[in-house]
Amino acid sequence: MRIAVVGGGISGLVATYRLRQSLGASADLTLIESRTRLGGVLHTGPVAGEPVDLGAEAFVGRRPEVPALLRELGIADQLVHPAGLRPLVWAGGRTHPLPARTLMGIPSGPDGIASLLDAETVALIAAEPTRPFSWRPGADIDVYSLVADRFGAQTVARSVDPLLGGVYAGTARSIGLRAALPTLAAALDRGAASLTAAVSATLPPPSDAPVFGALRDGYAVLLRALAERSAPATVRDTAVTALRRASGGWQVDPVGEFDAVVLATPAPVTARLLAEVAPAAAQAAAGIELSSSALVVLELPKDTALPQNSGVLVATGEPLRAKAFTLSSRKWPHLAARDTAVVRVSFGRFGDDSVATLPDPELIAAATADLATVTGAPITPRSAVVQRWPGGLAQYAPGHLDRVAEIESELAGFDDLTVTGAYLHGVGVPACIASASTAAQRIATAPTGARPPNP
Repeated sequence: MRIAVVGGGISGLVATYRLRQSLGASADLTLIESRTRLGGVLHTGPVAGEPVDLGAEAFVGRRPEVPALLRELGIADQLVHPAGLRPLVWAGGRTHPLPARTLMGIPSGPDGIASLLDAETVALIAAEPTRPFSWRPGADIDVYSLVADRFGAQTVARSVDPLLGGVYAGTARSIGLRAALPTLAAALDRGAASLTAAVSATLPPPSDAPVFGALRDGYAVLLRALAERSAPATVRDTAVTALRRASGGWQVDPVGEFDAVVLATPAPVTARLLAEVAPAAAQAAAGIELSSSALVVLELPKDTALPQNSGVLVATGEPLRAKAFTLSSRKWPHLAARDTAVVRVSFGRFGDDSVATLPDPELIAAATADLATVTGAPITPRSAVVQRWPGGLAQYAPGHLDRVAEIESELAGFDDLTVTGAYLHGVGVPACIASASTAAQRIATAPTGARPPNP
């Protein structure tokens, strides 16, 4: 059986690995990636001679997929957890503690968030349960429209946007409630009397379990292990220009003919490749927009005066150009043990690429100046690394679940073609692992020789 996996990010690598597991050494697997490097938005590079993740650095530790996969691959000793420090929020020209007991920054009441907001907004939050509230079950609106109406625009700018910016490189205006916050949407559908009540019903019980995890030597360790355990698989570094039916399965141009195909490509590429063979799915995928971002990793002297916090998130509307600072040497004990301090400075939100596309020297200067502003101390980098991520993150806009359902509904008619990726059921690494595993299982268990008719 000849199978092509198009896209060599984490989703494509996991799909290839799972196919090898299921089908054994006799399966002829080809992994096709348009870049010369595998891993997609996961990329580990040297900073002061030591590995540092230059894309995503952490995963949600309460999901099981990453720890389970590390154990499978024999690299469970790479799993590390943060030091337990809390982040700050930069708003109104100073830092504030990030409010606790919120749902993606949406408060369950005025307690704990009052120091971040003005008195008028705090009063609005306190009175929200007494105001008339209506919700149409099944409705899907952007997060901004709901939260700004009930809790005020300042709550969105200072508490919600900083968190959504980290997850999606977007804002509350570009992210839909139902896809990004499904548990909150479910609570509203059940008839919650107010947004306060819905958030309160949705918050998980307090837990001492680490919220995040990471790999001690970076995601490169995971990517390498997946590639090694997928062997013997052919890797082709070329762009796929077309996908069409062939007598024996699929013609994947310019690579060749295959019995089955897994598309682990970004939404716009998926839309282009499906245009002829699955037009409804292609149209739905084309409606999923992407956000671009850039990262500056600063290597600093170890004694640089950094806050004793895991990072600093930046509220929207602030004059700073950066959207977030990860104080990596504070956040991660394994990085704190190194001889230098490491800070990751993130730029770029959906709809605004003006800063993220600055030339490298200007972007490094912006990162240095903004970090000096939030720390109140001189910043003198020893070195800096710039990593850009054009179209790196899908925006889960209102109607996202309908788009995904349309994609999966049409492709359900094929037993030899499926999709996976961060634009479907979650942008995080655990969600990508789950999606890729499902896609691989579908191909591996399809009836041999069953082929739908040519479209």
